[in-house]
Amino acid sequence: MTQPSDAVQSAAQDQPIEDRVENRSHRPSSDAFKAFMASQWQQTEDIDFQPDTAASYAAQRRVTLSKRFPTDRLVIPAGAPKVRSNDTDYRFRPHSAFAHLTGLGVDHEPEAVLVMQPVAEGTGDHGSNHLATLFFRPLAGRDSEEFYANTKTGEFWVGPQPTLKELHQRTNIPTQDLSELEYAVTVDAGVVELGGTRIRLVRETDQNLDALVDTSRINTGVDLEHSDAMDGELAEFLSEMRLIKDEFEIAELRGSVESTIRGFEDIVRAIPQAIQHARGERVIETTFFARARLEGNDLGYDTIAAAGNNATVLHWIRNTGEVNEGDLLLVDAGVEADSLYTADITRTLPVNGKFSPIQAKIYNAVLAAADAALYIAKPGVLFRDIHNTAMEVLAQHLHDWGLLPVPVEQALSSDGQHHRRWMPHGTSHHLGLDVHDCAQARREMYLDAPLREGMVFTIEPGLYFKNEDLAIPEEYRGIGVRIEDDILVTANGAESLSAHLPRTVEDIESWMADLWRS
Repeated sequence: MTQPSDAVQSAAQDQPIEDRVENRSHRPSSDAFKAFMASQWQQTEDIDFQPDTAASYAAQRRVTLSKRFPTDRLVIPAGAPKVRSNDTDYRFRPHSAFAHLTGLGVDHEPEAVLVMQPVAEGTGDHGSNHLATLFFRPLAGRDSEEFYANTKTGEFWVGPQPTLKELHQRTNIPTQDLSELEYAVTVDAGVVELGGTRIRLVRETDQNLDALVDTSRINTGVDLEHSDAMDGELAEFLSEMRLIKDEFEIAELRGSVESTIRGFEDIVRAIPQAIQHARGERVIETTFFARARLEGNDLGYDTIAAAGNNATVLHWIRNTGEVNEGDLLLVDAGVEADSLYTADITRTLPVNGKFSPIQAKIYNAVLAAADAALYIAKPGVLFRDIHNTAMEVLAQHLHDWGLLPVPVEQALSSDGQHHRRWMPHGTSHHLGLDVHDCAQARREMYLDAPLREGMVFTIEPGLYFKNEDLAIPEEYRGIGVRIEDDILVTANGAESLSAHLPRTVEDIESWMADLWRS
């Protein structure tokens, strides 16, 4: 291949970087074009909006947050777009804390920021100690150059954006242009003992905001290490606030579960096509994705569609394998609603519609563990005991099959854990805006805490016997089974939100046959 001449290389180096990165745009820039583009557009309709259903719930959440940090300025960003490749971004999803405190799901733009400004005790919003303001970049007028020239924010490129009025009416939070954010975040910030206002920030969500707050702290003599700890306390409390779901959240989770169940029905119908395809697991994955996008915002997480030995890989998301007659197909998937609440359900299905005796044997052991864990779930039971109960059942089965090298009691001891060779993950995690919700909560509020009414979590035991595992008989190898349901703690017990998705051997076989006949 011929090399460019020195003159050509020099010219390229002298070209301004903004010209080089716009090589594909071919955008005209004449005054005549600009004038023509700014003319003859229909006026944007001035519509009044009703508050979103989530608005009143989000307001009470902000009151709870205000009580915890009554004198601090709280800064919660939605986050910025993340680059996927060169000048294309991943589909935007706001930070879960921002969604929780504003009630906004997908219908707002990136880089929005919620700022809660401390005021005199009891004089803030809803009798709290803070006044909240939502900052974002409003819709540019169609007579502006941004309308057609800005590929990130222009309506010509990305579609209509909400106005300041719209988001104010929908959220019941006062709104301001994003250009006013810097002053709102940094005004009178500084060392508290010297009369300054402490800033607490949800970090690692918006790099520009991280830099703004860090610069303010440096300029005002605030200790950065101590501030990091303060920011950590904010993140921790925002996680713990979500441990108990309110009525709105529970309703959204129910809807996500119902959409996910319909997605599993789609999967069963797609199995014959998957058998015929070299990447049958991709047939399963994309079938579920269609349901997620049709009924929700997106997937709650990357779908695991794992057939045969791939089902023994806990986070198998390549989904490149074949789907073969006689294998089991493990699908772990969830629809994320437009409100961003996600389901998380796993079913293990026989590709040909019938479990073999050894497959049924392993499946029933996992089902027994799941049922035992659900049976004990009620207020007051320790979260960790859900896992411990499931492990006792699995260890006993493994012992009865002659697979444990030690007695059950020794395996279950902290010095043993031999059964974990075939069940290495935890049995439960909280569920909500994040598939692994409340992950930054303190241990004593999560793993070591008693269950309380309104908690939502998964129960998902499994057994995974790899083809390469020489510690087990050959008949077990290549079989992976997991059963996962979404559980709501009630006043006197627990409800499986996903219970009507078939889960016994007999029900699964009958359900699959019915779907294939329909």
